[in-house]
Amino acid sequence: MKITSAVDIGRIIRQKRKDDGLTLVEAAAVCCVSYAFLSALENGKETVRLNKVLQVVKCLGIELEAGNRTWA
Repeated sequence: MKITSAVDIGRIIRQKRKDDGLTLVEAAAVCCVSYAFLSALENGKETVRLNKVLQVVKCLGIELEAGNRTWA
């Protein structure tokens, strides 16, 4: 799936959490973030807490790729 907005990444995170059978409370605890943060993230709220977004992505085993572009 192409990610173009905070809503897109929120949908991916929510679906992965549900696929893993985790509640919001459980996933927040496993990922060491607050329930409020994870809920807002899943609902597409834009945030400057990129480190926490990446923490959740990594914790849930979601892989992000930059595509085929070569960065010099």
